[in-house]
Amino acid sequence: MDRVKQLNPFASRESHDGRSLLFLKFMTVVSYLLVVVTSVVYSVEAPEGGHNHRKIWKQNKAHPSPFSLNPFITDIYWIILFVLQAHSIYFLFSSKVEFRTAAANVGGHHVVFNLLHFAFLLLWVNGHFVWAELILIINFFNLMTLYFRHPKTRMLVHIPTVSAPLAWTFVALFWNGAAMVGAHHLAARIVANVAIWSLLGFGLVFLAAFQDYTMGFAMSVLTASLAVHQFLLKVVALQWIFAFVIMSVLFLTTLGITVPKYFGKDVSFSHGNVIVEEEDGETRPLLDDA
Repeated sequence: MDRVKQLNPFASRESHDGRSLLFLKFMTVVSYLLVVVTSVVYSVEAPEGGHNHRKIWKQNKAHPSPFSLNPFITDIYWIILFVLQAHSIYFLFSSKVEFRTAAANVGGHHVVFNLLHFAFLLLWVNGHFVWAELILIINFFNLMTLYFRHPKTRMLVHIPTVSAPLAWTFVALFWNGAAMVGAHHLAARIVANVAIWSLLGFGLVFLAAFQDYTMGFAMSVLTASLAVHQFLLKVVALQWIFAFVIMSVLFLTTLGITVPKYFGKDVSFSHGNVIVEEEDGETRPLLDDA
């Protein structure tokens, strides 16, 4: 059993042997660079091929839907995420065992996320939305598993490898899904007006049940991206109004959780909830033991 656990790249361990850590470092760096380079390349040029092969945001423009996102806000989200992911990769090379262990324990799932996101980008720019949706569904379950299997991930590891990718993948399910079905007619817009509230429900679950304000901020930013683009697409519509309402509720709820901490109030909870009090200058655990 110990041997099986040692070979399992998704297992949580107190320490990692040199060989497995070296392999994880290699795969993490390679998969990270794969996503970054692919994102940059397909942001500035389209893949060669058929008429449906477009740059990332040209594809967004070519398939307008009730879940189309604003390129500028979403790009800012991903630039910040890439910077934070680079910092979390640094933890794998840290001389401090606790930092290395924190990054390594989520490393297997994070490598899977990167590889699946790379596949999604290729499918998206080439217009294969059905397969892209399948990849997103698999990645969503990968990240949900990561979230609940590693409930005490350090803050600067949790944000770039767990909460921000999870929030993105959930929103991307609707973004790609709407492009996939061609949500242009009235019935599709009515369904979208209902479906958009799942963004609020998803964010509130993590805020209420786990006090995870990082999920709240991530969902707020992505919902803002949705709201702005929907307003620019169609002023006389409910979708952008709903999106702004959802963004406001998520943002204010997130502030309601984070502000008391900075005024010295104890907002820690037991049995699976987030601990927000400071440990050291760089990191703090997010979730208590389940």
